[in-house]
Amino acid sequence: MTETSPKTRDDLFQFLDGLGISHSTKDHAPVFTVAESVSLRDEIPGGHTKNLFVKDKKDNFFLLTVEENASVDLKTVHTLIGAASKVSFGKPEKLMEYLGVIPGSVTAFGAINDIGKNVTFILDADLMAHDIVNCHPLSNDATTSIASADLLRFMEATGHAPQVLKVTG
Repeated sequence: MTETSPKTRDDLFQFLDGLGISHSTKDHAPVFTVAESVSLRDEIPGGHTKNLFVKDKKDNFFLLTVEENASVDLKTVHTLIGAASKVSFGKPEKLMEYLGVIPGSVTAFGAINDIGKNVTFILDADLMAHDIVNCHPLSNDATTSIASADLLRFMEATGHAPQVLKVTG
């Protein structure tokens, strides 16, 4: 059963270390929303993320990782990301199955658990303009800082080809 168990924070850090990717992590109380995480801004520089796990009518799944205060028009974003139809939020069961995380802990680092390549990762261009991007390390009780270029390297090392697109308003 271990081959289907989601990777842990320690697995993630070991993977990043193996790639020679510098990262730093700050532990904090669990945060479930962007609003709850605002108090950490002074302590953690860089771009902070908001993640939207969505699917189209053909069950194609996407993770949109955008800057925390950005807005995404869910009525039109499908035209930008190559979805087959308008998108709706993916179910928590699929979030766990594909990315190994629960709602509130959604992160681009979930790519490490998507061994079946079931999710298309979209990184917003405005977020990727930051030198440092901050994501949950597979749980919402910490924030991991990584260079934006290294986030791309990480995703490619997991077998994903993330798309950097302007998907926010």
